[in-house]
Amino acid sequence: MNEHFDPLVSSLQNEKVKQWASLLDKKYRDRSGQFLIEGVHLVLEALKGNAKVTTIVYDTERGIPAELMKERETNDSSATLGLEWIQGSRAVMSKCTGTDTPPPVFAILSKPSPDKAALFHKNSLVVVLDGVRDPGNAGTIIRSADAVGADAVILGKGCVDLYNPKTVRSTMGSLFHLPIIEADLKVLLPEAKAKGIKLIGTSLQAKHTCYGYDWTHSTWLLMGNESEGLSPAVSELVDESVIIPMVGQAESLNVAMAATVLLYECLRQRDFN
Repeated sequence: MNEHFDPLVSSLQNEKVKQWASLLDKKYRDRSGQFLIEGVHLVLEALKGNAKVTTIVYDTERGIPAELMKERETNDSSATLGLEWIQGSRAVMSKCTGTDTPPPVFAILSKPSPDKAALFHKNSLVVVLDGVRDPGNAGTIIRSADAVGADAVILGKGCVDLYNPKTVRSTMGSLFHLPIIEADLKVLLPEAKAKGIKLIGTSLQAKHTCYGYDWTHSTWLLMGNESEGLSPAVSELVDESVIIPMVGQAESLNVAMAATVLLYECLRQRDFN
């Protein structure tokens, strides 16, 4: 397949370019139901994860990256079937990714509609974020949840937008590997409790350390805002809290590090005991 047959877009006034660039803004992502990813790794992960990729735009000066060319040539009947491949000028690549050093490729995707059934699997492990606003923290927690085989991640109201480009980048592709559900925690958490799922938070006053708690039953791990912790409404629903012991002089761990420690203790108890 010859990349030179792909249409070339070079003008920043092109309507497609304006639409792509608008996806850097949340209100346009919400309105269109689409989002943008950039870089070879993320595009590959999206294709392998059967995400709803509609358009791939690559730098005409650099050509299609070798990894994507291989995917295009060997997988044309599945992951890349029906995709629109477009060459973009360097100015277009920069405009649509908002970076001074644009990546060699970006892609446009339709937002998924994740299946909430994953939340209620037997012995489920779900991470619930309540007001986590930093894209790096949210993305790192999604990566950690993916790494330990969690069933899903829930983003409550007040969290950073999952499709913020910084959040997307920090997931390193993990957002394509497990359901990530945006929900009203005041509605969803009582539903989980009614099904016998334990809602576990963290507290400096907790009676259990994370190593003394039994993580083998159905658990939703609740992680709160970077500076304020869990909101009062969510705190009231917590079944039990744990503390991460610290023997050095650090005052605390950030929310992404704390979530990772807890998730790996859960994995250890479930799979390595």
